[in-house]
Amino acid sequence: MACVLETPLRMSILSEVTASSRHYVDRLFDPDPQKVLQGVIDMKNAVIGNNKQKANLIVLGAVPRLLYLLQQENSSTELKTECAVVLGSLAMGTENNVKSLLDCHIIPVLLQGLLSPDLKFIEACLRCLRTIFTSPVTPEELLYSDATVIPHLMALLSRSRYTQEYICQIFSHCCKLRHWHSCGFKSSPQPLLCANGPDHQTVLFNHGAVQNIAHLLTSASYKVRMQALKCFAVLAFENPQISMTLVNVLVDGELLPQIFVKMLQRDKPIEMQLTSAKCLTYMCRAGAIRTDDICIVLKTLPCLARMCSKERLLEERVDGAETLAYLIETDIELQRIASITDHLIAMLADYFKYPSSVSAITDIKRLDHDLKHAHELRQAAFKLYAALGANDEDIRKKIIETENMMDRIVNGLSESSIKVRLAAVRCLHSLSRSVQQLRTSFQDHAVWKPLMKVLQNAPDEILVVASSTLCNLLLEFSPSKEPILESGAIELLCSLTQSDNLALRVNGVWALMNMAFQAEQKIKADILRGLSTEQLFQLLSDSDVNVLMKTLGLLRNLLSTRPHIDQIISTHGKQIMQAVTLILEGEHNVEVKEQTLCILANIADGTTAKEFIMTNDDILQKIKYYMSHSNAKLQLAAMFCVSNLIWNEEEGSQDRQDKLRDIGIVDILHKLSQSSDLNLCEKAKTALQQYLA
Repeated sequence: MACVLETPLRMSILSEVTASSRHYVDRLFDPDPQKVLQGVIDMKNAVIGNNKQKANLIVLGAVPRLLYLLQQENSSTELKTECAVVLGSLAMGTENNVKSLLDCHIIPVLLQGLLSPDLKFIEACLRCLRTIFTSPVTPEELLYSDATVIPHLMALLSRSRYTQEYICQIFSHCCKLRHWHSCGFKSSPQPLLCANGPDHQTVLFNHGAVQNIAHLLTSASYKVRMQALKCFAVLAFENPQISMTLVNVLVDGELLPQIFVKMLQRDKPIEMQLTSAKCLTYMCRAGAIRTDDICIVLKTLPCLARMCSKERLLEERVDGAETLAYLIETDIELQRIASITDHLIAMLADYFKYPSSVSAITDIKRLDHDLKHAHELRQAAFKLYAALGANDEDIRKKIIETENMMDRIVNGLSESSIKVRLAAVRCLHSLSRSVQQLRTSFQDHAVWKPLMKVLQNAPDEILVVASSTLCNLLLEFSPSKEPILESGAIELLCSLTQSDNLALRVNGVWALMNMAFQAEQKIKADILRGLSTEQLFQLLSDSDVNVLMKTLGLLRNLLSTRPHIDQIISTHGKQIMQAVTLILEGEHNVEVKEQTLCILANIADGTTAKEFIMTNDDILQKIKYYMSHSNAKLQLAAMFCVSNLIWNEEEGSQDRQDKLRDIGIVDILHKLSQSSDLNLCEKAKTALQQYLA
């Protein structure tokens, strides 16, 4: 019987709610202004903390009417203010609520409301704007579409503590940071601003943000101080100009860095400590504060390490670890100090033990919250481990010896969360710089298997770091090199060299270069077949010098050991000589031309391959030209070519010597034998002895 009554009962309740909501909207159209005002006030009370009521009112068309009333000249200031308050309350609901408000073009209306002389109305509009702009669905560009908005907001900062709090909060969210992603750490992939972040920083800076916000750090209101602090964090991030300015700003006779240091002391609220540490971290990374400054070594770093302890809330532990990772990422001394601070390496192991038991959590909301933070904790721990182990072998050893560390990294490579996967790959990349670990832990855990799986199908941001890691696993001394080759790596790497993503092209060629080092002829042939002559020359004409250098390195490794040199030149000699000519004639730096001459020297070491040089007068003239070059490195590289061509013990050496004598090479050798450069002098004398033998 109860089952029969259930549906009508639900429908009855729903219709009552809808009727109630309709009643609120209908009252907005009453001809009596006082009844309209009372209707808006009643609506305000009805929607507080009631997301269902908020959604009903939006569906029933309350928003356009509220915006209409807010804009009417004959509406009282009290009515306009109450309308702004209700709109702000609606915005505090779901993201869909905010989208609906944006669809009704609420932002231009609220910005127009800021021109009112009435402070209460201005504060209500700012409060609503704050709520909308802090939503992830709101494009921050909407704040910058009208050039008059930012200067007007700066002018409103002095009106009240509420205008200060809300405007600072709007600024910090409309110049916001994103989590570390595709280009990630600088040494691998780094936190970046949103697409137009630097432009936003510049706009705010040029309109006097630093001067207008600095004095708010001494406000009597904690909320104002915090929002001002958050503003400085986003302004300083990755911005040397603003960071350099902040270092010299005085507030009540104190420099800003000194104020930040006071704010990260233990007796201050944790939120303030963390945000102050971020300000100092970002200023340090932007080059405005030295990494060995006391405020970094003795204040900022220990504060962030404290945030990683068990006593802190989950959000604080995540924030602390990620900020500390960013602080130490590029400085080996800070990495060493952090590694021995508060047992940090062992402390981070606890990040992987949360939640301790999913089955024990019965509340679905609590479960979602805990799982979300479990992902964030693992991501933060991997990032910090990656930063700690970036340069120091002893630190890497400590990290790997942490309980179940390699298993955790391997598991992290297959996590559902892309951010955790990326952080795990970064950690693996950092640890893969250790020769010892490549030979032991990486081999014991067959790390190459999950890594190759990651490389099969992943977004570019993960591919970049994973392919960097693969480069290390393909080094000659790595036991993983052979099984990686057998798993089809050549085809994968050749495909990376065709990517539009520069970092992937570099890594693809780099890994192939490592693979070709002292490789068997079959592997070299497979690489050339996989690349194709056309792709090889595409890489040799790449506009990026890193791609070009790695491609030349690949060629140099392919053209090593005589049988391999002769075999490759017999099939690709014409094209390789053409590429060498173009590079030696082109506008390239010394390193590129030196590498190219070294390739020629390798070809000259072949048995039959050297004839490709001897029958190419253009190449011979270029060797002669570089022997007399002003750069000693290029002279020496050209000398290696000559030495390999004239070596007495090889068949046909007399004919080659005669030809080189005829074009003036011997005269240059005599000059170089008198050189003040000992290397050139000795090399020239050795070459001349070949003529005398």
